[in-house]
Formats: sequence, structure tokens, C-alpha cells
Amino acid sequence: MTKKLAALVSWVCTAWLVLLPLGMLYLLINISTLASLAASNLALPIQWHTVDNGQWYALWTITVAYVGIGLAAVWYLRKAFSSFARGNWFDGDNSVWLRRFAALLMLQGVARPVHLALSSLILSFNHPPGERTLSITAGSNELGLIVAGLIMWVLADLLVKGTQADAENRQFV
Repeated sequence: MTKKLAALVSWVCTAWLVLLPLGMLYLLINISTLASLAASNLALPIQWHTVDNGQWYALWTITVAYVGIGLAAVWYLRKAFSSFARGNWFDGDNSVWLRRFAALLMLQGVARPVHLALSSLILSFNHPPGERTLSITAGSNELGLIVAGLIMWVLADLLVKGTQADAENRQFV
């Protein structure tokens, strides 16, 4: 059952790695969809009717950079779970991949407030002086990403210890 679950997680990661870039490409082609999503989801004091296409494309660019961090994390998670699905539980590579996943997860927790701050700057850039916005927010979601990354890092270290114990056991046999 564990191998099947690992294979399922690997498959879901693969689906994300395919679908999310396609979604970002769709938003690039249909920038008005990105505008609608931003206007409905970002709680910023922006004069939405004044935002021009250049600003939407700049928002798309920084969003791709932010999403790219998450995609890189999912890539390493997929590699680890693909190995788990093959029965390679105590493989040194798994620990490296899980550590990279953990580091990218923590990086995304730090990058999210930066992304939102840059978004507010970009979207309010054409406002009159004194009405431009720099919105810096950090909350429990960002803290949760950082804590989850730290937990994954510890689990990856435990996997290293398990790998060492497995190697020692094989020497005795």
C-alpha cells in the first residue's frame, strides 16, 4: 500500500508539473483573465481601471518566478516519491531531494510576502504620487510554509540516519 501511495503522490506531482505551466501560459495569452483573477483575489487598494497591459505582463512575470519556486519544490518531491514507489526507502538521493524540497518550501514562504509587495508596487505604479501602494503582509500561511519546510528538513535528516543504519545492517549480514 505504501508503494502505491508513493506512486500516487508522484503522479499528482507530475500532473502539477504539467498543468501549472500550461495554466501560466494560458494567463499569458489571455492577460485579461489574469486581470480578473488579480482584481478579485488581491485585497489591495488599486484603481483597477488604470492598470495597463504592461503592468499585467509585469505581474505575470513576477508570478511566474514565484510559481517557479513551487514547481521546483514539486519536482524534487516527485523525484523522492518516485524512488519511494520503486521501494528505495533508504536511498541517499531521497534525502537530498527531500532537503531541496524543504529548502524551496521555506524559500517560497519567504518569497510570498516579497511577491505580494512587488505586485502592489507594479499594480499601483501609474497612480498619482501619494497614492501608490506598497503592501507588505506576512501571516500564518507563510509561517506554515517555513515550519513545514523545517519539518521536512528534519525528516530528510532522519532518512539519512536510516540510510546509514541500513548500510550498517547490510554489512553484518
